[in-house]
Amino acid sequence: MATKKNGARRIAEVMTPNPITVERDTRVDEVARLMRDRDIGDVLVTDGGRLCGIATDRDLVVRFLASPTGEPRLISEFCSSELTTVSPSTSDYEAAEIMRSKALRRLPVVENGTPVGIVSIGDLARDIAPKSVLASISQAPPNI
Repeated sequence: MATKKNGARRIAEVMTPNPITVERDTRVDEVARLMRDRDIGDVLVTDGGRLCGIATDRDLVVRFLASPTGEPRLISEFCSSELTTVSPSTSDYEAAEIMRSKALRRLPVVENGTPVGIVSIGDLARDIAPKSVLASISQAPPNI
């Protein structure tokens, strides 16, 4: 694996590639089913293929379920649109510092405005501190 001279790895080596994306006009119930069926906690929201938001399972609970209207709603109403992103060449340590300083759990990885991956706090824990408690929790199978 390619590494930088300080031992840091590039996010491209750590991220989950090919993130699940939905267009901004996707209904929230469709997004919830997609998250359930794929056993994921987030989707990247795009507008014509370009990243414009991220929606997490927490967003669906706190923003959508907490204010139900009974009407079909679009994910663009509930996703986070003020995004912090990194490029595939960002180091794992740089990404960890960004996540720490902004209290983020996930970072979309973007190249030329297009999402190419996503890196989670668990991904970084497994990469930077593989023997840590967080890394072992992140590697455990889901409780279904």
